[in-house]
This record gives sequence, structure tokens and C-alpha cells, in this order.
Amino acid sequence: MFRKIAGAAAALAGGATLVGVQVGTAHATDPSVLGGGSGIIVNDEGICTLTTIGHDAAGRLVGLTAAHCGEPGTTVVAEANREAGVVGTFAYTNSDMDYAVIVFDPGKVLPVNRVGNTTITGLGGPVQFPDIACKQGYTTGQTCGLGYGDVFQSTNWAWTQICVLPGDSGGPIVVGTTLVGMVNGYLTVPCLGPMLGGNMAAIIEDINARGDTGAGFHPI
Repeated sequence: MFRKIAGAAAALAGGATLVGVQVGTAHATDPSVLGGGSGIIVNDEGICTLTTIGHDAAGRLVGLTAAHCGEPGTTVVAEANREAGVVGTFAYTNSDMDYAVIVFDPGKVLPVNRVGNTTITGLGGPVQFPDIACKQGYTTGQTCGLGYGDVFQSTNWAWTQICVLPGDSGGPIVVGTTLVGMVNGYLTVPCLGPMLGGNMAAIIEDINARGDTGAGFHPI
């Protein structure tokens, strides 16, 4: 059974849940540092992981995560800086490809291209056999594994042997420093795998074809 993963109870299709997250009233705080691999609180309910952050062709500060984490209008709070309050909002979701575009308030966010041990310098995809791919997730940090590639010949997806758990949804999948996918789900048992990830090249192509928020995206 294929299971999507998230920290938000409303979006979770299996595994642990995280409910009742309390987000404090915003005070005068430093900007929230966010990059691919940062934890994000969605709708005050649970946690997912930001895939990447950067600017679109219109100059908006935008990011990506998994669509099953929230719907258009879902609010976003940086898990590491909850006192800053809402810093972004889901602008668009594609449930078929399981990706979402988030618009951030540039006055409240400091975007970075490195979180933990993961650096993102460019876009590509999908994972190919025998790549060694790594992901950065809120719950499990950086984990790496063998890439199996497009086993079922669906251009939107690729399989890897990477450990993922609830809260890692949306986490960036990289080969070296190239962003090649995002964490979307696992087959039957988490961390025994395999893990299903979106093809970043296909996601970016779809965003650009819409010509709306996120089109022309390039990472920080």
C-alpha cells in the first residue's frame, strides 16, 4: 500500500500524527530562516518540510512542499521560529502530482540554500539508477539511499531507498546539490521503503506551464 506522509493530522494517510501545535502571537522577532529541509507548521495543525525556496519570474518569494500537507489558503509558520507567526500561505496545490506552491512574506523570511547537511544549487530530475540520493526532512534529518528511478515509467515519479517518516513530507531529494525531487510517500512500511518522490523537473515544467504563481522559479 502506498501511503502519503505528513505531520498534519488532516492530511495523514498513515503513521504518527502531530496535533494541537500552539503557535504564539507574533512579536518583534528576527526573520525566519527557511530553506529546503526546514520544518513548517501548516494551519497550526502539524508539520511538513519545505522542499526549496527562491523567487519566481515575477520576483515573488516562493517555496514548494507536498500538496497533501495543505490546501490553497493554508497558513505556514516556521517551526524553528514559531513566535514570528504566519510567514506564508499556500497559493496553489496540484493533488495529482502532489506538490504545492507557497508564497512567503519577504519581510518575515530569510531564505537560505543550505539546511543541515543539504545544499541546493540547481534543479533537475528525476532520480536515476544507480544514483545515491539524499533527503533532508524535519523528522529524520538527512538520510540517503539508492535511487531506483522511474520503475513504473511514469514521468512524474521516482523511487528511492531513503528513510522517511511523518513530518518529512515535502522534503528535498538531492543528488549532490541538485534538487531532483521531493518526499511524497512510502510503500507499506516507513524507512524500509521504498520511498516515492516527485520528479522535480516535471513539477517545474507543470508550474511553468500554468504561467501563474511560481512560474520561472529558481532556488536561492
